[in-house]
Amino acid sequence: MAAFRYIVPALAIASGVAAQFGSSDSSSPCSVSATATIKSQADATALSSCSTFQGSISIDADTVDNIDLSGISRITGDLNIDGASITQLSGSQLAVIGGELHLNELTRLTTANFPSLVNVGSIRWNALPNLQSLNFAQGVQMLKALDIQNTGLASLAGIMLNTAESIFIANNNYLKEISMPLGNVTKGLNINSNGQGLTVAFPNLKWAYNMTISNAASISTPALMSVNTSLGFYQGGFDSYSAPNLTTVGGALSFVSDSQLSNISLPALTTVGNALYIVNNANLKTIDGFPLLKTIGGNLLAVGTFSNFSFPALSTGYVRGTTNMTSTENISSSCSVFQPLQGKDKQLRGGLTCKQSASAGSSGQNDINSNSNGGSTDKPNAAAGLLIPSTAVLGAVAVLFGLL
Repeated sequence: MAAFRYIVPALAIASGVAAQFGSSDSSSPCSVSATATIKSQADATALSSCSTFQGSISIDADTVDNIDLSGISRITGDLNIDGASITQLSGSQLAVIGGELHLNELTRLTTANFPSLVNVGSIRWNALPNLQSLNFAQGVQMLKALDIQNTGLASLAGIMLNTAESIFIANNNYLKEISMPLGNVTKGLNINSNGQGLTVAFPNLKWAYNMTISNAASISTPALMSVNTSLGFYQGGFDSYSAPNLTTVGGALSFVSDSQLSNISLPALTTVGNALYIVNNANLKTIDGFPLLKTIGGNLLAVGTFSNFSFPALSTGYVRGTTNMTSTENISSSCSVFQPLQGKDKQLRGGLTCKQSASAGSSGQNDINSNSNGGSTDKPNAAAGLLIPSTAVLGAVAVLFGLL
């Protein structure tokens, strides 16, 4: 009975520890079946002997202490912080997070210090306005999903991905540079509405499933060979885009409202599976960067201020949808090359509109909706109306082709 008097308090203490850190899989505080909740630095220190933490760790929303996870080198589950008032988060030995590193609405956070971190299941950050830089000295090289929105970051130095399933980087108003040794993206790459003057460089990117870049001042993808679905560039400030190794775009290929764009060079491109859109690029005076493009599975649409255009390989290929070439300039010479190609059983199978129009440099919103699917139609002159999108419609098109 005396022994029992000591066992009962011991069980009560163990129960208290389990309540603090979640249901324990064993007597060790380094293993939980659900999530360990940290409310203070004292709670974090209590886990410092756990080289590997089996389970997930969450930092309570009411936490005001700066949190240092020193001692932990691996978390098998997630590291989640939502709404806490911390200013610094660190883990000097933390190298692997098996699940998600989720930081949300940490409006006071200024420092994320993980110098050993190399492998994360996914990164999802949102509303970190005071986080201006990262200390990821080793560099995160592997993850499935990267989602960074509404931060104060000026660069993503320390996120050096080689592969990823999906990347979404948006509304980071101070972000000036994105550069990664990324080789392929298996689901989607979307970069949208970040800092003015943003430079984007993926020197090793060979293959992407889907790729959309908006509001970028510079884009470099010299190794890109194939995009499974859509490839789109919207409202950019870059003056030239070159992809010398790109041969195939499985979906739509779009250059829309890129105000400084004066040159497109895709010398190896042979196939666009859906539509090709070259719309409202005010500085693009010549469209001649598609010398081998033979097949367009949807519509071909060019609207702008260009003086001439050429698609020489289409003479032995086809445009399955409608073809509409409309400019403020006199393009009759280029149109004369296209005229013999139109017809249901010829190269321009969906009919041809090719003309000069004074309104080609203005905004309208009627016809891009009817052509936004880039579908294959055998109805002649289906695109007889002028396709000139308004700003609102451009945004819708960007979303549509960015997510196909």
